Amino acid sequence: MVAAQVKFVVVGHHSRRLQADSLASHIGAHLVIDEGNHGANWNHRRALEWAAVQPCRVVVMEDDALPVPWFINKIIPWLNDKPDDLISFYLGTGRPPQYQAQIAERLIAADRTRADYIKLPQLIHGVCYSVPPQHLPRVLARWDSSKPADFALGDAWGAPVVYPCWSLVDHADGEPVERHPDGEARAERRRAWRVA
Repeated sequence: MVAAQVKFVVVGHHSRRLQADSLASHIGAHLVIDEGNHGANWNHRRALEWAAVQPCRVVVMEDDALPVPWFINKIIPWLNDKPDDLISFYLGTGRPPQYQAQIAERLIAADRTRADYIKLPQLIHGVCYSVPPQHLPRVLARWDSSKPADFALGDAWGAPVVYPCWSLVDHADGEPVERHPDGEARAERRRAWRVA
């Protein structure tokens, strides 16, 4: 059975413990909780360190991810089909604003050619993703702890990222727990472009 070859880890913040526990138990995930406000970068790195010692591919999810029905069944074909790609199962609106026009253009082009995914040069969301296990040591070795988690991972990955046109998770879009270095409030809507 292929499903046994995938594990899940939920990256949680102590202020969302109930939400994180609920999501982890729903999908049978390992849980890493940031008890001390170390930040998303620190906690995503912990999740990837855990993933690096697992005997299979691991999917990382944030505590505010909202998986679609039959989520596990729907991600298996993607992981089997793209064994060497970093896949983001969430493609969001609003943040980061500099990518939104490019996303819209690529989704339109994908619709025209009936493609089921687009590629972007960077990981722009940490809501739900999977790094191929053979690449985790390199990603961890190149990790920059000073960057936001999604950009730290995308830069360490150093190659285009696969985004299914229809996201397999949505985003709860509550109050952010992360303190952003620019000090700017995040007012844009943070939901998926399309949900499977």
